Amino acid sequence: MMSGLRHPAGALALALMMGICAWAPGQAVARTSHAQASARHQAVKPAASQQFVDGIAAVVNQQVITLGQLEEKVGQVRVQLQQQRVPVPDEATLRHQVLQQMINQALQDQAAQKANIHVSDAQLDRAIQDVARRNRFTVDQLKVAVQRSGLNWDQYRNELRTQILDDFVRQHFVEDKISITDSDVDSFLNMYKGEPLPVPAAPAPQPEPKPEPPRPQQPERVPFGPELFELSQILVEVPNFSSTEVVAEKRKKAEAILRKLKAGGNFAGLAASSSDGPQALQGGDMGIRPLKDWPDLFARAVKNIPPGGITGILQSGRGFHILKVVRRGYQTRPAPKAKARPQPKPEPQPQPAEQPAAPQIPANGPMMVTQTHARHILIKVTKVVDDAKAKQILENLRQRIEHGESFAELAKRYSQDSTAPLGGDLGWLNPGDTVPAFEQAMNKLKDGQVSEPVKTPFGWHLIQVEGRRTKNMEQEYRRVQARRILMDRRIGPAYEDWLDQLRAQAYIDNRLDKKPGQ
Repeated sequence: MMSGLRHPAGALALALMMGICAWAPGQAVARTSHAQASARHQAVKPAASQQFVDGIAAVVNQQVITLGQLEEKVGQVRVQLQQQRVPVPDEATLRHQVLQQMINQALQDQAAQKANIHVSDAQLDRAIQDVARRNRFTVDQLKVAVQRSGLNWDQYRNELRTQILDDFVRQHFVEDKISITDSDVDSFLNMYKGEPLPVPAAPAPQPEPKPEPPRPQQPERVPFGPELFELSQILVEVPNFSSTEVVAEKRKKAEAILRKLKAGGNFAGLAASSSDGPQALQGGDMGIRPLKDWPDLFARAVKNIPPGGITGILQSGRGFHILKVVRRGYQTRPAPKAKARPQPKPEPQPQPAEQPAAPQIPANGPMMVTQTHARHILIKVTKVVDDAKAKQILENLRQRIEHGESFAELAKRYSQDSTAPLGGDLGWLNPGDTVPAFEQAMNKLKDGQVSEPVKTPFGWHLIQVEGRRTKNMEQEYRRVQARRILMDRRIGPAYEDWLDQLRAQAYIDNRLDKKPGQ
């Protein structure tokens, strides 16, 4: 299969599902402009120490994070926490937490640069087009809507570029290292035989629930599948090779946090102010998944804790954890119409109002898809071969094909894609397998027909359609979705481990946290 033409393993699609990309008219924009942040926040004068005189907050390897950049980010995060109704930490604590986040981002960006991972303008433009299409806007209408919300368009583009780059980095360094076998997929599908597959999302921290008015009686529903747990955590990290004294000091910090929680402290607020975990500024939220997919230490601790309850202090190789069970429950389905003995509910029995909502994938029924068998010849645009020359090469090849030469043989000789040895054969393509410009041109062709030169972000193409067929893709689709769900559940812990490795190998000079004279 072609290495460049297809979407990169769903990375862009995943990035487009993130908060900034999922912005829709009438909703609060997840990222707030610097102007908004400054307007809503009165600057606090820092202490007169050397760390503020030199204007440097931290040095990460050879990259400098300035105090100006830090203050700008602090303003944005403060507004986000307020929008999420998470108690905002005091100024010094908020600076510390935001700086840790910026250090992690700097390390991730440096890793991307070393691996030559970047987001091109063409990829960014396609992402913006997808955002506009999701919101039923043109790009110009999206731009106007974003600017009306108070968000600068250039800042919106930069934030979106960062989101996509982060996803590419996770795919390269983390996702590609996770092995999900066919046996894993088979076992997962056996748990949902004949049932919809769950697609649990990781919701943002929510305010404490308020009593709801009585709901009209709903049709009876029964639970199925494994019990799902949504967890938040506060992590007090213990550095590797710490002395006994340091470990004891960190435990005392965790014990102090636990006392505040037991006295009624807000978990999300304490996570934002005290947690060393990567989800600190999201109120500690770690998402939702079946119990068996949480680490064994967590699963054992929360198994018998009701929604809203917290654990004691849990010690792991990373440090000390305190967990909160935000929600727990089962997916449900309508009860059978015929009178039947109700299915027993595993203990503890969740109430319907507490059951996590999850999008569902159809359990049964055909999923008919029109597939296209296609070949192509790719000529890339380089410093030597510009657009005009690449297009001319393909026009000449097209004339030779019209005069009887074999498309496949010419593809073997001239195509610059990895499919060249196969005569440019792409196999059977499903809708969405290729970039939009390629797919649109391909869909206009009849069987055996050859396109005019087509430009995509990867270069110029000639496309030939070999044939079309309609296939029931139900089982293939369920396997793809099952693999994606399993990946989503495993990538979080793997990403945290990778980030820990980056920090351990990096030179980090955190000047903000240094005491005077240090």
